[in-house]
Amino acid sequence: MEPDTSDDKAPKGKSSARRRADAIKTFRCKNLIAVIENPDEIRNIGTVIRNVNALGVEKAYVIDPRRSLPDDWQDMRERKSLSKTSVSAVKWSFVRRFDSTEDCIAHLQKNGFVSIVTSPHVKGRKNAVLDEVDYTIYTKLAIWFGNEGQGISETAVQNSDMCISIPMFGMIESLNLGTSSGIVLYEVTKQRRDYQSKFKRAGKRVPIAKPE
Repeated sequence: MEPDTSDDKAPKGKSSARRRADAIKTFRCKNLIAVIENPDEIRNIGTVIRNVNALGVEKAYVIDPRRSLPDDWQDMRERKSLSKTSVSAVKWSFVRRFDSTEDCIAHLQKNGFVSIVTSPHVKGRKNAVLDEVDYTIYTKLAIWFGNEGQGISETAVQNSDMCISIPMFGMIESLNLGTSSGIVLYEVTKQRRDYQSKFKRAGKRVPIAKPE
């Protein structure tokens, strides 16, 4: 169940955290999901969820075949190891786990989402550099981040629209999951938030009329 961030009129005594959640609701990037595929360590899951929340990504999906997370979001938010590593972001973020990559792909495709995978290496499909892609052309978009050791799976690659990489100019050619997810999601949310501020969706993409 997704946490309630209703923007109804705040009752007396409403907490500062709830007021903050209401104030930032309009800045959340709609129909944008970050997918973490088979992460090795729970602290990395927490770090990505923190990035998801801080940058206004709507949801996080975790492909977790080892079942290190509970199925229910309410149980996740009470898991101390996850709450601590996400700095309590899990309490304010929608997180859903899947048993397999195939299950997650089927769910995303059923709901009309296009997937883009991330990798520092060419994966044999359409490849692009992070800041050279227009992420506003996708109405529903899922950004995938691979396992810390093996990277993104071939199954995810074959079911994606493209593979994007972060441009790097040093001797080190890879970044950890927390850093790479933060960089990628910043670029994607920056573009989509700017688009949302100029356009609205009413069955189709049309400019918001400026007041006369």
